[in-house]
Order: sequence, then structure tokens, then C-alpha cells
Amino acid sequence: MIPFNKPYLSGNELEYIKESVMSGKISGDGVFTKKCHRFFEEKYSFPKVLLTTSCTDALELSALLLEIKPGDEVIMPSYTFVSTANAFALRGATIRFIDSNPDNPNMDVSQIEPLINENTKVIVVMHYAGIACEMDTVMALADKYNLYVVEDAAQAIDSFYKGKPLGGIGHLGAFSFHETKNIISGEGGLITVNDSRFSLRSEIIREKGTNRSAFFRGEVDKYGWVEAGSSFLPSDIIAAFLAAQLENLDAIQQRRKSIWQQYWDGLSRLQEAGKIRLPHIPDYATNNAHMFYIICTNLEERTGLIQHLKQNNIHAVFHYLSLHSSPYFQEKHDGRPLPLTDYYTDTLLRLPLYYELTDEQVQYIIHHILQYFE
Repeated sequence: MIPFNKPYLSGNELEYIKESVMSGKISGDGVFTKKCHRFFEEKYSFPKVLLTTSCTDALELSALLLEIKPGDEVIMPSYTFVSTANAFALRGATIRFIDSNPDNPNMDVSQIEPLINENTKVIVVMHYAGIACEMDTVMALADKYNLYVVEDAAQAIDSFYKGKPLGGIGHLGAFSFHETKNIISGEGGLITVNDSRFSLRSEIIREKGTNRSAFFRGEVDKYGWVEAGSSFLPSDIIAAFLAAQLENLDAIQQRRKSIWQQYWDGLSRLQEAGKIRLPHIPDYATNNAHMFYIICTNLEERTGLIQHLKQNNIHAVFHYLSLHSSPYFQEKHDGRPLPLTDYYTDTLLRLPLYYELTDEQVQYIIHHILQYFE
């Protein structure tokens, strides 16, 4: 079976984990955590970053920083992972979901402004497949109505919008290093703090509501409980694994982009024949090869293709189910139809994409997709 995903050891992961253990400090904010922080701040010019235990935690930390409370409204896409919404639902916010674009699963930013009212506090964008949302409109609306913007950049490491790194455009951003992402640490995440108003409080809330980080920098002579917070920082062992991955970011990206391009070249004739749709990358966005997906005509066709690939030892998977019609939320939804979100729910199929996927395996997968349609 060709799996959908396979975690990849890029070089020094095990050596760095050993080094971390032998250092005698494996709790959070150790040597490797600081090394990872420096990498992101130097490579992408993020003003401030903090590793978290997951992207989910980075999003929940964002909701705490923005002081989300019952009665606040948060606008976000319906076609996204549950964590995007859950972080704000936990604070009691009212979620207002937006439909997807006709040409890609990202949220249709033209639908945002009609939903803004006096209770609206945050716009959350999700850069699906690492492809940027149209951020100029989002940021202009945030300025016009005095709103905050949070970027769910879980899939968007090393991807850009008009030359700006994703995760560094909104007030806050959240990345994932789950084992299915380009750069991994098993679990793990990162919050980017792009607005200096949140710089100090992000440390405090992440460190259980204490000013412990300031204490270790010698800025205060003792630390204590100064705000409600939680424990969002990961072990330095996780950071050690991540540090090794970051050393090989360029090589990992080069290989993933090669696989992505092979899929595109091999399947383009099906798109030209109108049998499937391939990923659309707007002129303002770059492709970080997080994912290669195809859009089938309907649910039955996708189900049949999944079975066909499975019979030929290829594991392909569909993706998100519409959050607005989920068991938890369907009775909370305001009733607006979101047809394109439902369309992607029924028709989008993700193909295997990981560093050690060979060219021969890619061609084998392409062959069986062509076989199914032709």
C-alpha cells in the first residue's frame, strides 16, 4: 500500500533529541526551542514567534489574547479543520461561517463585509493547501471596522502572498507541525505575534498566566500569576526534532514541489477534458506543495475513485466536512446556504504526497487515476 502520508527523518532529529536529553533540560523554552524561534524570526521576519504544543493551541492562545467572550462574533470559513472554529467557540463566540471560492476552497472574501456588525471582533482566514487567501481585502476590512485578523496558516509554511510570508500578515498567525505537514515534529505548532500589543501577554498566557519568561530574562526579580493562562509550550525534545527538520526545509520543499509538479503534468489532460479540476493558484499566491488535490464531479465519482485506488494499493483521502452542517454546529448555523463548501466536501480528493514518495510511485498513482477516468 502506498500510504497517504509518511513521516520523514531529514537528518539530525535523533541526534538533537539525544542532545536535548543529555543537556538536563527537556522542559519548554530550552536551547532547541530558542533555536526554532530564531529560525522563524530571521528567515521570515516575523516580529515574534512562540512554539506551542499544536496549531490548535496556537489558535486557542490567539482567542485568549484577543479576549474573546460570549457575544463576540468571529467570521471564518466553513471549509476548514474543526480547530479553527473550536478555539473561538470555547470562549463563547458566535461563529459566522463563509462559503468557499468557486475556483479554490479558500473563503470567498467578498462575502465577509455583509456579515460584519457591532459584535464582530475577528476575521479568521485559513490558507487551504498552503495557498494564500486574498489578504488585501481582509486587511482593508479589518482596518475599516477595527477588527483583528488571525491567520490559520497550519498548512502554509514557506508560502507567500504578494511576497509576504503567510502567518505574518494578520495580527496573529498559527502554524502546525503535525506529522502530515511539510515540516513536522509529530505534534507541535507555532504562534506568530505580528502586533506588538500582544507581545508580552502572549508569553504570559502561554506560560500558565505567569511572567516567568520575563523572570528568566532578568526583567523582574520574581515571577507570579498575573493573568489567566494555560500551558501551551512544548517540551524541548519536540523542538529538537523540529530544529532538525528546519535545517532541511529547502530540500524538503524542493522534493515536495517536484512531486506536486509531476501530478500536475500527469493529470492535466483530465482537466483539459473536463473530467476533473486541479488546484488553482492565484497570481498573488505561491505554492508550497503542502497538498495535491483533485476535484471530482460528484460524491459518487469520488467514492468510486477512492475504491479504485485502494484496490490498487493507493491510499487517497477526502478532506474537511462542512463545519456549518456538522452535528455540533448545524442547529447554531444562521441558515445561510454555503453550496461551494458542501461541493468541496463531496468532491475534493487528496493524493499521497510525502518526501519519500518515489517518482515511480507518483507515476503509478497517475496511471491508475487516468485508468479510472479513461
